[in-house]
Amino acid sequence: MPQSLAYNYIHLIFSTKQRNEWITPDVEPHLYAHIAGICINLDSHVMAIGGMPDHIHILLSLSKKYALVTLVQEIKKVSSQWMKEQPGVRPDFYWQKGYGAFSVSPRHLERVKRYIVNQKRHHNDETFKEEYIGFLKDYKADFDEHYLWD
Repeated sequence: MPQSLAYNYIHLIFSTKQRNEWITPDVEPHLYAHIAGICINLDSHVMAIGGMPDHIHILLSLSKKYALVTLVQEIKKVSSQWMKEQPGVRPDFYWQKGYGAFSVSPRHLERVKRYIVNQKRHHNDETFKEEYIGFLKDYKADFDEHYLWD
């Protein structure tokens, strides 16, 4: 086969360190745009970004040129530096160490997009911890809750 093709859709989730509510409404759209730009620079296309003051969800198509861990490290590093430069943002802003990355079938992309853009409404009924543990259980992930939260 002369051509390499890869279509890997990922639902990426991570929170601020200790789930501090540092993503304020005034910085949120700019942060999301900045993260989309980071992804573009790594040849990955963002389809949706949404979240809450303490965590973020990103639906993206992962480039065949970069490993997921490389993309996540770059998103966190560059966006954390950017956040620390924003007026009113604490200079001790950090993302949590870990992340969750879940594969998404092409037939479920629209449903995941809606889920991500409706985060604020969704979290009227469920905490981030409940949401994240639900994802882990749905994907039958082997995890120890003691190590999930930093």
